[in-house]
Amino acid sequence: MGWLILLLLIAASVASMWLLGARSGLLTASAAALLLGAAGYTFQGSPSLPGAPSSGSEAQEVLPLTDARHAFFGQFTPAESWLRMSEALARHGQGADAVGILQNATDRYPGDAQLWIGLGNALVDHGRGLTPPAELAYQRAAAVSPGHPAAPFFYGLALARSGDRAAAVAIWKRILANAPANASWRPMVEQGVAALGKPAGAAPPAQ
Repeated sequence: MGWLILLLLIAASVASMWLLGARSGLLTASAAALLLGAAGYTFQGSPSLPGAPSSGSEAQEVLPLTDARHAFFGQFTPAESWLRMSEALARHGQGADAVGILQNATDRYPGDAQLWIGLGNALVDHGRGLTPPAELAYQRAAAVSPGHPAAPFFYGLALARSGDRAAAVAIWKRILANAPANASWRPMVEQGVAALGKPAGAAPPAQ
């Protein structure tokens, strides 16, 4: 089932790039990259492993991963197709497959911070919490994009999804302290601080 989803996503990604105006060499190169990643996963992935459904959490409900990713990086990036494939596999309970495709992507594009963050998120989903491999992925993202707030933000989100809300809020407050007032992603981080900074189970303020 995971392979069928993967192939359908590759076809959808190529069709989307064509609709966006990609032609000739660019379209061919993009399709080749996706197929190469799928081929690499054939040898390195683990499609036979049972899938682990991703665990829900208050943090993920407040700040959905895809929305947060788009807030920091936008929707039209070289990493988007890889990340969409991984997220789709995770939604269908194919956690190992979701991790595997991003492991191959980071092997091919080790300088892409967004792919490393995606790998960290996939590892948190599959491991049902923050694990040493996930921490390493976030560290790699920070190393290839020094000063960019995305890596610490998603590390904080992983902490929150693992139950450490206070540590997440502390990281996000530091991000806000250094963020430009007009940063497009600032309201999202403020929303996370407001939502997770209150005691667990607290009732919403009266209207």
